[in-house]
Amino acid sequence: MPLMRIDVLKGHNQDYLEKLLNIAYEAQLEVFHTPKGDRYQILTQHEPVEMQILDTGLGIKRTQNVTIFNLVTRPRSTKDKQLFYDKVTERLEKELAIQKSDVVFSLIPNNDDDWSFGNGEAQFLNGSL
Repeated sequence: MPLMRIDVLKGHNQDYLEKLLNIAYEAQLEVFHTPKGDRYQILTQHEPVEMQILDTGLGIKRTQNVTIFNLVTRPRSTKDKQLFYDKVTERLEKELAIQKSDVVFSLIPNNDDDWSFGNGEAQFLNGSL
C-alpha cells in the first residue's frame, strides 16, 4: 500500500493530471500487486521557484514537465522498484510526452505497524487487512 505523493509544476490541464495519476496507479497495481482500490495519491502543483530539481551532476536536463514521485511503501524488492520506474516512465513518455529525464522517484520503506487507515486502528496488525 503505497502513499504516493506527486509533485509537478503548475500549468497542466485536468486531463493531463488525471492521466498522470492513473498511469502511476495502474503501474502500482501491476508491479506491486496491490489490491484494486488501494489508491492513496496526493498531487501537488508548484510555482517554478518552488521546485529546484537539478541533476546531481548527471547532465540530466529538466523541462516544465518535471515530475517527482515520492512513495511511502511497504518494503519492495529491487527488481520491483526498477520495474515500477520503467513502467511509469515508459507510459508517461508515450502517453503524456514526459521525457524520462524529467521523472524522479524516491521510495521510502516502512512496516505494517506504520499504517493506520482510519479509526485509530493499525489494520495490518489487527487482521482487518
